[in-house]
Amino acid sequence: MRSVLRALLNFCHRPTLRSGMARDRRGKFRDPRFVSFMASSNRKSLDTDLHDTMLRGRKWMRTALKFALAGGAAWIVLESAKALSVF
Repeated sequence: MRSVLRALLNFCHRPTLRSGMARDRRGKFRDPRFVSFMASSNRKSLDTDLHDTMLRGRKWMRTALKFALAGGAAWIVLESAKALSVF
């Protein structure tokens, strides 16, 4: 049993990234060589507000979904009350 658990832990283990020695497949902006290249060249700086903008958009979408669900629930209650008043 212990060997099975150890094998599962080894299978699910995500190796740590140590100062650019391992490649991170999540994005090219995490590669330190790419970041140093961008810093040394005279290019436009990266937009770091993109993450904040994305979080604000997600928050707005959650709020819109909550309003839509509340409106749908209110419509169902209203229609049910109308149907019950007929009987």
